[in-house]
Amino acid sequence: MGLFDELQWRGLVHDFTDPVVPERLDAGGLVAYIGFDPTADSLHIGNLLQMCNLRRLQEHGHGVIALAGGATGMIGDPGGKSEERNLLSSDELAANLDGIRRQLEDFLPGAIFEDNGEWLKRMSVLDFLRDVGKHFTVNQMVAKESVKSRFEGRDQGISFTEFSYMLLQAADYLHLFDTHGCNLQLGASDQWGNITMGIELIRKVRGATAYGFTTPLVLKADGTKFGKSETGTIWLDARRTSPYSFFQFLVRTEDSVVGPYLRYFTWLERERIGELDGVTAERPEQREAQKVLAWEVTALVHGEKEADKARHASSVLFSEEIAGLDEQTLLDVFAEVPSTDVAREPVALVDLLAATGLAKSKSDARRQLDQGGVYVNNRRAAGAEAVLDPVVDTLHGRYAVLRRGKAQQHLVRFAS
Repeated sequence: MGLFDELQWRGLVHDFTDPVVPERLDAGGLVAYIGFDPTADSLHIGNLLQMCNLRRLQEHGHGVIALAGGATGMIGDPGGKSEERNLLSSDELAANLDGIRRQLEDFLPGAIFEDNGEWLKRMSVLDFLRDVGKHFTVNQMVAKESVKSRFEGRDQGISFTEFSYMLLQAADYLHLFDTHGCNLQLGASDQWGNITMGIELIRKVRGATAYGFTTPLVLKADGTKFGKSETGTIWLDARRTSPYSFFQFLVRTEDSVVGPYLRYFTWLERERIGELDGVTAERPEQREAQKVLAWEVTALVHGEKEADKARHASSVLFSEEIAGLDEQTLLDVFAEVPSTDVAREPVALVDLLAATGLAKSKSDARRQLDQGGVYVNNRRAAGAEAVLDPVVDTLHGRYAVLRRGKAQQHLVRFAS
């Protein structure tokens, strides 16, 4: 299967700017780039598709460039936004650039890495207006969807700063064309207008042909995009989203999108993905496709060792084997579980269950203990007189996992 057919089968073809693009993709020898917006010190799962696209091109004999927007990141792409972005300080931007560069270098060994701050920050306003702005009309720019959508509401608008973003991106493409022979820009479908501006600039200024290729947006089951927010973002940096949490997010993938995600984010063969599609349709309760997706993508981002640890942690969640989890994995597993800090001394389970809210009262706690419905570190508690001892009943000398029935859990932390 040629590269274009591979991309098409995986659902990764949205549009391209020239009929020769499929043939050029199959032939190899292109130099392609994708820009990454440094609005945080980590990329997130929404960026992963484009990272995978660059790797697929690498594997088929194309050169690839990962561009960090050290200059354009100070402005913000208006695409997909209904209001102006908050501008980053220079220190914030520098920290973000360092973070995403490390991630891109790890994921794309052998790629070229560039920061458009290296050339755009040296360009004077007059040079920009003469060398770039002169080649486009305001009519063209206003017609672009990323700009036009900002005029729809009475209270909406767009500043000249964000309005200029597409011209800066066009200047990037021209610079990479001149310095690296870059002749293909990739991006999500919402980047189409920006990509075509760069192609037009290269044609007008150099009399040369360059190409564009867009992929569909990665959408959740509810039709919304992945992105960055204060809570809920799935980061690629293990310090911000642990490998276990990353794994669990993918395990919870809805049936309606697990098939596309397997095609987007994994290198599994067509036959294997077809088998998983069949299992999802016939036996969805097994969640086999989700389990495979979670392991494959966690291994891709964090390595096979971390993927194995995350899978093991998931499998022992309700067994006594949680005692074998290392401390960090244990904390990752129970990161979203309610927790209570207690003094480092023996405590009656009756008191602890009432204090943590696992029981409505001490009498309720006694009843639950007598009925055998309470577990400590997934071992059934002895009865209403049971005592939790921080020396002998804890994991890593400090933690105890209380469980009532299957669903209600609570992490107890003894003072060190």
